[in-house]
Amino acid sequence: MSPETGRGERETELGPLVRLRDDPARAAIFTDVDGTLAPIVARPEEAAVPARASELLARLSERYGLVGCVSGRQAAEARRLVGVDGIAYAGNHGLELLLPGEDVPRFDPALQGREGDAANFLAESPVDLDAAGLRREDKGPIQALHWRGAEDEKAAEGQAHEIAAAAGRADLELRWGRKVLELRPPGGGGKDAAVAALLAADGLTAAAYAGDDRTDLDAFRRLRELAEEGELESAICIGIASEEGPAEIAAEADLTVDGPEGWLALLESLAG
Repeated sequence: MSPETGRGERETELGPLVRLRDDPARAAIFTDVDGTLAPIVARPEEAAVPARASELLARLSERYGLVGCVSGRQAAEARRLVGVDGIAYAGNHGLELLLPGEDVPRFDPALQGREGDAANFLAESPVDLDAAGLRREDKGPIQALHWRGAEDEKAAEGQAHEIAAAAGRADLELRWGRKVLELRPPGGGGKDAAVAALLAADGLTAAAYAGDDRTDLDAFRRLRELAEEGELESAICIGIASEEGPAEIAAEADLTVDGPEGWLALLESLAG
């Protein structure tokens, strides 16, 4: 769906999303950040959420029962990037929750005593990350290895796979994304757990989730499980299409749009 599609045509294509607007107080809208709200860039610190997206999220929060960003970034960093205080943030792929009005994120109790496992593993690893073309991002309990922009991305990705094999033997959990490998303590978190925790609020009967990467598939599947279990009356999964995104996004989404611009067009429609 193109962002240039007219509003009348958009509403015909939106289908179940239009029904969210009919009862917004009982509906939740969730969105990934990087690749969904913010275009993918060479380095995470260069990412920027368009001002229009932030404005729309703020408007939506005044009308809908719940609006939340579910990100691989730390929750406080996601809030800083998005720039909207009145919505919920799930950070570090669900290991942190930062609710509206709160200044300190709540950490998943499953992390207790294992917060430094991934960092300690890399500190003891014989691999020279710089020589391997891997850039390390320290996200506390999660350590991310990026190879986007490396001199030889294919070789760097090969090194990431070798590190992943060793990390698995060290009882770390692996998450693969768009030119990134994340190492984390096992158990807890996950975007599936994040949306389930946020949807525990009373009165929410419908939810939409938009995402572009493999970890977002966990949220897709959890929303569908909640609908099958009768916890939700409606669950809508929106895939953000991109050339380097996983094929499963389009395969498992109820609706696919072209890049962050396409998602912005849907947010415009939801904001009414």
